[in-house]
Amino acid sequence: MIVLKSPREIARMREAGKRVAELLALLRERARPGVTTGELNAFAEAFFESHGAEPAFKGYKGYPASICTSVNEEVVHGIPGRRELASGDILSLDVGVRLKHYHGDAAATVPLGTVSDGAMRLIVATEGALAAAVERLEPDVPLVEISRAIQSHAEERGYQVVRRFVGHGIGRRLHEDPQVPNYVAPGTPPVGVRLRAGTVLAIEPMLNEGTGEVEELADGWTVVTADRSLSAHAEHTVAVKEHGAEILTALG
Repeated sequence: MIVLKSPREIARMREAGKRVAELLALLRERARPGVTTGELNAFAEAFFESHGAEPAFKGYKGYPASICTSVNEEVVHGIPGRRELASGDILSLDVGVRLKHYHGDAAATVPLGTVSDGAMRLIVATEGALAAAVERLEPDVPLVEISRAIQSHAEERGYQVVRRFVGHGIGRRLHEDPQVPNYVAPGTPPVGVRLRAGTVLAIEPMLNEGTGEVEELADGWTVVTADRSLSAHAEHTVAVKEHGAEILTALG
């Protein structure tokens, strides 16, 4: 069941989204060659404490850290630790905040030092897929059109979307209905669920340079591309309004 949010609830989520955006911006500044992913997590934990917010990920289904840090072939759910970042790496930073009982969730992939042209093209394409999806958000648009926008943008540029993980509704819970796939599965109804004002979604395309297939590592969390090709991830929490949409996790 899709839970529509009232203007008051969206205002609460806007507060949570602002904290997400602020923390992501600060993490981007600190993500440099020589820094460990564990140091980024420690910074995030201090940020949560000083801003009266809670890390939405820590303890969620047993996840052990406050943010996710996924490097290069790691798609999502990378656990921060001793890994030292290097020039040429690309780093997906995924941040979730719970504030006054409501959630915000966003991610960005950051180039570190001097990266390859191919890595930059992948990051730009992933951000473009997210933007293409957000542009389609307005009342009465079929949800499947959001998935189609992501898949089309990716495949037209030679990338594969990850199908195992999807975007989702968000609100008082981190994951709510509906699921937001990054592709259109065969047999999907041409219309199906339509968006309504008050729907809030965490849209999160994950694009791979090679295969769209993924594997989970032995830690039970970190997901990597099956062929170890590069992967990038972008995400925003977005509210459908009467006319268009509002990104709740954008700065400013």
